[in-house]
Amino acid sequence: MTTIIKPPCDEGVIRAGKSAAPCSRNVRRWVLAATILGSSMALIDGTVVNVALPVLQEALNATVKDVQWIVESYALFLAALILVGGSLGDFFGRRRIFAYGVTLFALASIWCGLSPNVNQLIMARALQGIGGALLVPGSLAIISASFSGDERGKAIGTWSGFTAITSAFGPVLGGWLVENTSWRWIFFINVPLAAIVLFILFWRVPESRDDEGARSLDWWGAILVTLGLGVIVFGLIEASTLGLTAPLVLGCFVVGLLILAAFIFVERNSRTPMMPLSLFKSRTFSGANLLTLLLYFALSGVFFFFPFNLIQVQGYSATAAGAAFLPFILLMFVLSRWSGSLVSRYGAKRPLIVGPAIASIGFILFALPGIITSYWTSFFPAILVLGFGMAISVAPLTTTVMNAVTVQQAGVASGINNAVSRTAGLLAIAISSIFVSNTFNRSLDRRLEVINLPLQAQQFLAEERIKLAGAAIPPGLSAEVSAQVKNAIANSFIDGFRLVMWIAVGLALSSAIVSLLTIKDCSKS
Repeated sequence: MTTIIKPPCDEGVIRAGKSAAPCSRNVRRWVLAATILGSSMALIDGTVVNVALPVLQEALNATVKDVQWIVESYALFLAALILVGGSLGDFFGRRRIFAYGVTLFALASIWCGLSPNVNQLIMARALQGIGGALLVPGSLAIISASFSGDERGKAIGTWSGFTAITSAFGPVLGGWLVENTSWRWIFFINVPLAAIVLFILFWRVPESRDDEGARSLDWWGAILVTLGLGVIVFGLIEASTLGLTAPLVLGCFVVGLLILAAFIFVERNSRTPMMPLSLFKSRTFSGANLLTLLLYFALSGVFFFFPFNLIQVQGYSATAAGAAFLPFILLMFVLSRWSGSLVSRYGAKRPLIVGPAIASIGFILFALPGIITSYWTSFFPAILVLGFGMAISVAPLTTTVMNAVTVQQAGVASGINNAVSRTAGLLAIAISSIFVSNTFNRSLDRRLEVINLPLQAQQFLAEERIKLAGAAIPPGLSAEVSAQVKNAIANSFIDGFRLVMWIAVGLALSSAIVSLLTIKDCSKS
């Protein structure tokens, strides 16, 4: 995912799955090893790429739109296909589909690492997203099928602990690789992991499938939601340079919404829908997913632009930028058991009001620093407060989603919420970039008015500004004027970054209000 945090209902997917045939103790160890390493591939990739984006932009001479597509091409196929990816495992065999996902992800990673230009990298990332849509639900389904009862709870704890460690050190590893080797190694590192996973998978992990489940797949639903989201995201990304009223942008919005309307029609009339609309009759389930959309939208926008701020504006190394995320991830991990107990003590509603409200304070703290000298007095408090707010929110959110439906529907409900959180990240990057680009351009124009730049330098900046904080300084300027231009670019980006933070504040508070109005503290709604 584009965010550093795992989707809220991963554990819910495991708990709700059917146990096909519980394995022996010896086999269980290998099942956990394969699924943890497999999940780690996707988690490492998401966190590593986020930190490496500023370096990728410079190395490939990429615009902000190019950088967006490096993330969005992956996120689009992962978000749109993750539900049907889980169904494929039930239908054709969980081990087989998981293996296909791992293989495809590894091959796409090789393509990413060998990409000579940004366009090939974007295409390779799209292929990675398809692999991820098979890999991620496959790893969760294999754990569900291999463990039952108390053993499943222990397996979830082990899986969560190791994947949390992976999430924590992924950004640091990615920053170190980018800084000391090449950005290409953030993709090549997936290859040996994939080889180990496949070896364990075919050596020790038994095959399983759901023989009682539906015997058809919702291919039309998968195609329509991928096309609909893709067209809308394309329009949003183009809007950052063309404007929201441009005919191409408006046309994309209309076509995309029509395709998504067709998706809803198909889901309503399908015998085996990937997203059963009947679940949304539950006020609590609908509210929990709207809360997820708002809160994870806010989080994704922040974590997409934060590395650019750290590396291109504040002057952090890639390794230091990766380490800046560590307190957030570690706090989420340390408080996970405590936050799970909040539901039994206070119910789910109160934590889902308090948690997003605290997260909004974290977003406010992110908006305060300008060009700073100390991480510990600027972004560190923001990271801590945001992490505390999210730690309070995630476990109650998972419980709410699962309790809002019947036991038989808990698996698909968790999968839908997982997909909603990923869709939030997909939309957040495209929409937030519009605000950042517009604010950056207005602020830069205002600041350049007071700098007496020659016409040639103005023309140079007119072409470079599409890179935002990565814009190069025009050549031939005096040291004093170059410093003024550099300062203008940096502060203009900070203006855009601050606007995204304030939008995140509003979204977090809105998610708290949604919880207040929709979430019930009963076992079933």
